[in-house]
Amino acid sequence: MTNLTAKDLDVLTHVLTGEEMACKKARVYANTLTDAALAAEMSEIAAQHEQRFNALYAMLGGRS
Repeated sequence: MTNLTAKDLDVLTHVLTGEEMACKKARVYANTLTDAALAAEMSEIAAQHEQRFNALYAMLGGRS
Protein backbone atom coordinates (compact mmCIF):
# COMPACT_ATOMS: atom_id res chain seq x y z
CA MET A 1 0.00 0.00 0.00
CA THR A 2 1.17 3.52 -0.70
CA ASN A 3 2.10 5.85 2.10
CA LEU A 4 -0.84 7.84 3.42
CA THR A 5 -0.59 11.56 3.90
CA ALA A 6 -1.67 13.29 7.09
CA LYS A 7 -4.83 14.43 5.28
CA ASP A 8 -5.56 10.85 4.18
CA LEU A 9 -5.20 9.65 7.76
CA ASP A 10 -7.45 12.45 8.99
CA VAL A 11 -10.16 11.55 6.49
CA LEU A 12 -9.89 7.83 7.28
CA THR A 13 -10.15 8.58 10.98
CA HIS A 14 -13.35 10.56 10.46
CA VAL A 15 -14.87 7.88 8.23
CA LEU A 16 -13.93 5.16 10.73
CA THR A 17 -15.60 7.11 13.50
CA GLY A 18 -18.73 7.52 11.39
CA GLU A 19 -18.90 3.83 10.52
CA GLU A 20 -18.37 2.86 14.16
CA MET A 21 -21.14 5.18 15.34
CA ALA A 22 -23.54 4.00 12.64
CA CYS A 23 -22.86 0.38 13.54
CA LYS A 24 -23.47 1.00 17.24
CA LYS A 25 -26.70 2.91 16.58
CA ALA A 26 -28.00 0.22 14.24
CA ARG A 27 -27.26 -2.44 16.88
CA VAL A 28 -29.12 -0.42 19.52
CA TYR A 29 -32.09 -0.07 17.16
CA ALA A 30 -32.00 -3.78 16.35
CA ASN A 31 -32.14 -4.61 20.06
CA THR A 32 -34.87 -2.04 20.76
CA LEU A 33 -37.31 -2.61 17.90
CA THR A 34 -40.26 -4.89 18.61
CA ASP A 35 -40.95 -5.60 14.92
CA ALA A 36 -38.86 -8.66 14.11
CA ALA A 37 -38.47 -7.76 10.43
CA LEU A 38 -37.22 -4.26 11.22
CA ALA A 39 -34.91 -5.60 13.92
CA ALA A 40 -33.43 -8.08 11.43
CA GLU A 41 -32.94 -5.29 8.88
CA MET A 42 -31.14 -3.14 11.47
CA SER A 43 -28.91 -6.09 12.35
CA GLU A 44 -27.98 -6.43 8.67
CA ILE A 45 -27.29 -2.71 8.41
CA ALA A 46 -25.06 -2.92 11.49
CA ALA A 47 -23.16 -5.82 9.93
CA GLN A 48 -22.60 -3.81 6.74
CA HIS A 49 -21.23 -0.87 8.73
CA GLU A 50 -18.98 -3.26 10.65
CA GLN A 51 -17.64 -4.72 7.39
CA ARG A 52 -16.83 -1.26 6.06
CA PHE A 53 -15.19 -0.32 9.36
CA ASN A 54 -13.02 -3.44 9.26
CA ALA A 55 -12.01 -2.82 5.63
CA LEU A 56 -11.02 0.77 6.39
CA TYR A 57 -9.20 -0.25 9.55
CA ALA A 58 -7.26 -2.83 7.57
CA MET A 59 -6.10 -0.03 5.26
CA LEU A 60 -4.42 1.53 8.28
CA GLY A 61 -2.56 -1.69 8.97
CA GLY A 62 -4.86 -2.67 11.82
CA ARG A 63 -6.33 -6.07 12.36
CA SER A 64 -9.99 -6.83 11.86
